Amino acid sequence: MTLKCISPIDGSVFAERPTLSLEAATDAVVRARTAQKAWAARSLAERTELVMDGVAAVGAMNDEIVPELAHMMGRPVRYGGEFGGFEERASHMATIAEEALADIEVGEDDTFKRYIKRLPHGVVFVVAPWNYPYMTAINTVAPALIAGNTVILKHASQTLLAGERMAAAFHAAGVPTDVFQNLFLDHDVTTDLISANAFDFVNFTGSVGGGRAMEHAAAGTFTGVGTELGGKDPGYVMDDADLEAAVDTLIDGAMFNSGQCCCGIERIYVHESLYDAFVDKAVAIVQAMKLGNPLDPDTTIGPMANTRFAKEVRAQIDEAVAAGAVPHIDTMPADDGGAYLTPQILTNVTHDMRVMREESFGPVVGIMKVASDEEAIELMNDSEFGLTASLWTRDIDRAARVGDRIETGTVFMNRADYLDPGLCWTGCKNTGRGGGLSVIGYHNLTRPKSYHLKKVTA
Repeated sequence: MTLKCISPIDGSVFAERPTLSLEAATDAVVRARTAQKAWAARSLAERTELVMDGVAAVGAMNDEIVPELAHMMGRPVRYGGEFGGFEERASHMATIAEEALADIEVGEDDTFKRYIKRLPHGVVFVVAPWNYPYMTAINTVAPALIAGNTVILKHASQTLLAGERMAAAFHAAGVPTDVFQNLFLDHDVTTDLISANAFDFVNFTGSVGGGRAMEHAAAGTFTGVGTELGGKDPGYVMDDADLEAAVDTLIDGAMFNSGQCCCGIERIYVHESLYDAFVDKAVAIVQAMKLGNPLDPDTTIGPMANTRFAKEVRAQIDEAVAAGAVPHIDTMPADDGGAYLTPQILTNVTHDMRVMREESFGPVVGIMKVASDEEAIELMNDSEFGLTASLWTRDIDRAARVGDRIETGTVFMNRADYLDPGLCWTGCKNTGRGGGLSVIGYHNLTRPKSYHLKKVTA
């Protein structure tokens, strides 16, 4: 089988790679398992240094990576790629590694010494998505390697070259080739490997359906599976919010990367006292966007990564409008009915509409008027997903009280669509389970081993 990346710019085949047979993939995993012991035996400082050298080597490729990303998934070159976040996340995990992986001292006296060590799982399988192919991958790749695991990376076919570049950079920096491998795998071989207990931990970022497939494949193997799946992240603008900041940040969170962000804003609830002004300002921002070829530095919003993704967003918009929603953005000249999709703001929306319930993962956002915190909380929780929520208020205690009642993995106040590597990146409900980054990310990529050492027997 051959994997193909179809460029959203013009529908051409940008890259293609043959997939590995089950036999060849199994051999790669065996090599990773063999290499793991020697890798784990290196000092933490040495592993960390090699990983950060690999990160720097990716940065040295950035001038090539930025247009490559535009070709593969449509992000405009004006935004400069992902290296800032890529480096920030890896650097933080490198900085906290010694503390996060240190023995937990339980107690020692003349009779006993008791402590808990953190040991690497062994071989970690990372299945990364196409929307932020470098930043999402490094969330797990860097701490997994630093903790002493070896890593097998499988990337999405839409961003076929990202994993290949990461592996080449890390190898050039001195990470052994068997310690970090990028493999091209089809779904059947992936399933067979997981079902055969080839891996010691699986980290998957992608769709709910993909997450279910991972868990089904791992059933009965006792392999740990961490998932970050769908989202329908809400923003709530309270009556005391900084209106300008709220509009600018929430609309950017809804439209950046053509709405293809894991924690992008997909629905907004605004207190009735600010609603009209919020909508007017939001519409003006989106009307000023330029839809076009992502290789053009003047383009502010590029095509969606694939025509089928755009088709789903159009269907959600059309259904909502047919049910009474009001669209505010006229079709833009570059909208071709395919991957190039006009960003849209909808009002007069309800939770009976798919655009307010199902993940859109595109440049559309519905805005609803609310009268109270109670109403906003009920609407924000009326979702099968739970990744982040963005609260806008000048009152930090109010934000904390509301946040305590929202069913999400992260609560933001006066910001949105950002991943702080010092905090655990996690979700609830159909967004999945597990957690990446932070100290907790290291705990999920290692296993505890307890030592109960009795010094005297007499």
